[in-house]
Amino acid sequence: METAYINTPLGTTVIEGNEAGIAKINVLNEKIETTPGHDVPEVLQDAVNQLTEYFNGARTAFTFKLNPQGTDFQKKVWNALLQIPFGKTTSYQELAVKLGDVKAIRAVASANGKNPLWIVVPCHRVIGSDGSLTGYAGGLWRKKWLLEHECPPVQQSLF
Repeated sequence: METAYINTPLGTTVIEGNEAGIAKINVLNEKIETTPGHDVPEVLQDAVNQLTEYFNGARTAFTFKLNPQGTDFQKKVWNALLQIPFGKTTSYQELAVKLGDVKAIRAVASANGKNPLWIVVPCHRVIGSDGSLTGYAGGLWRKKWLLEHECPPVQQSLF
């Protein structure tokens, strides 16, 4: 498994993967100094470039190969998360209904919280049924930042 680090507005991001695809993307609370052009393993270069483009506002979808490890149910939830369009949100309840079992809301929320591919599998786009920002492993301030990054508030004209 190869590893690369990039600095983002939300902290240092760790990317792990190999020829089979990207297995993990996490954000750290501590900053790790990286230098521009530092040695990024070739198998991670595309992910590094695309995440950098995302944070620069130049990318709304990711095309690199994913290889997350989890249970079949978790993978089913993560695949459903991939269907949430950029700039849109859904609720845990809507996600459970989409997956065929409204009573699975807690299991869906649990699988959402175990998502190993931060940002790319957009668990930050899942909110409470009342529109509240609920639960986010990276911290609610990061969730708020990501949602605003993807759908910035529109400045209303006074005239």
